[in-house]
Order: sequence, then structure tokens, then C-alpha cells
Amino acid sequence: MRAEQLTDPITFHGEGPVFAQSWGGLRLVDLFAGDVLSLAADGTVTRRHVDSIAAALRPRVGGGAVIALERGFALEDADGTLTRLPEVWADPSVRMNDGGAAPDGSFYCGSMAYDQRTGAGSLYRLAPDGSVELALAGVTISNGLAWSPDGSLAYYNDTPTGRIGVFDWTPETGLTGLRPFADIPSADGYPDGLTVDSEGGVWVALYAGGAVRRYSPEGTLDEVIEVAAQRVTACTFGGDDLRRLYITTSREGLAPEEDPLAGSVFTVTPGVAGLAEAPFAG
Repeated sequence: MRAEQLTDPITFHGEGPVFAQSWGGLRLVDLFAGDVLSLAADGTVTRRHVDSIAAALRPRVGGGAVIALERGFALEDADGTLTRLPEVWADPSVRMNDGGAAPDGSFYCGSMAYDQRTGAGSLYRLAPDGSVELALAGVTISNGLAWSPDGSLAYYNDTPTGRIGVFDWTPETGLTGLRPFADIPSADGYPDGLTVDSEGGVWVALYAGGAVRRYSPEGTLDEVIEVAAQRVTACTFGGDDLRRLYITTSREGLAPEEDPLAGSVFTVTPGVAGLAEAPFAG
């Protein structure tokens, strides 16, 4: 199966696509530009600058969004008002990277060092009351966090490990018991963002692999979506019936003439529906 190009190259480092009816469609980030992009049904793209880094976002229960910035979080109200929360750390060599909202309405987001040094990243939990706690330390490139349909599992990538990991999750204990779910040979690319479908399948973007892969709930590879750009960063289901898979890509590290479609958004209809994004309850 092959994805179709949906937009021109509209990002330098496109990441974190999220579809929400409250937004009227798809949003994504151009991470190093610090911009949130909105893609309307007619193809119109609008862009809002929020910080030096815009790493990830999810809808809020009352409208608007929670947004991960360089070293912390911001809350966007339904009318667009943006309120920055206190920074989570002061070290300028570390930035937020990717995250997801849990079934209890909290928002988890992970970090990484700009120089990608080993173990410099962490995973944080932003509670609906605005408090922040450390969920996991000692990671390198924190990526991809999405929950199983019943909410009991959460899938996670620390990209250099070359594998998709899986946590157990409950509202009382949070994320526990991280263990391997599926290994990905480095020759096939590096696990970046991910999403989960309504059947429990895990779809993972392969950075430097030009593809999105689906793994069954048992961890078996059972679908490959080819993408006409090598640096595939993330994916999410959207559309009114959540049956379209939207895929983001990056131009990071490329010369101007290389990989001409990199930075575009791609789409495919793979024959399974996704899950509606859990909103942040704060």
C-alpha cells in the first residue's frame, strides 16, 4: 500500500499530527519553527507561532489545545488565548519532543537533548490541575505515546533502541512495566511517532525508512505503507469516520534538492478505523 501526497512540503520538521472535531480537522507542528499548523478540509493551511519549539499538542475538553513547548507546556483556550505554564526544567540543551493524552485526561510528553546524547531525556506527566511529575527518566529520544483501545496499555518509542515498547497503565499507578513490544532493524528505519487503531493495531512511523508499519496487538508486522519521503515522523487517524491515516514527514538534515516531497503531509485509507484522541482535561 502506498500513501498519497496530500500537501506540498509545508514543514521543515513536520510532527505530531492530531485530528479533532473540536478543531474542525487536522493539526500538526512544524517543530523547529515553533509553529502549529491547521489543515482545513479545502486544503488551506494556517500557521500559528507559539514558541521557539512546538513539540506536540492535544485537544482540551473545553476547546483549544494543550501544547508542549521547548521546556514546558502552554494551554490554548477555545478563543485562541495562549497561557504558558511554568517551565519544567531550565537546561537549554534539552527540549520537548513528543507525547500523548492518557484516558484519565492527563498529558504525557517526553524530551530529548538537542545533541541527542544518551539518557538526557525524560517523560513527564502534566495533570489536569497543572502539576507536572516525572514519569520516566534516562531516555534518549522520547517519541510516540498512544494507548490501547481499552486503555490498559501504552505504546512508546525511545527511538535509538530500535524497538516499540509497551507499558501497563492504570489511572492509579500510571505507566509501569516498560518492556519490548516489537523490534525494528535499523536498516528499515527508526521508530518515531505512533498511533493505535480501533482493533489494537500499532502504526509506527519509520524515520529514515520511508514507511509506516502496522503491528498487530501481538506484535506481528502485518501492514506496510510506503511513503514517498524518507524521514517519516508520525501518523494519526482522522476524517469524520477516523478511517484516513495522516502521515507527517521532515526535511531535517536534507540538502535543498534532496527528497523533494519531504516536509509534505501524506494520507492513505488502510481499511481500519482509528481511535478518537483523548482530550486533556485541564
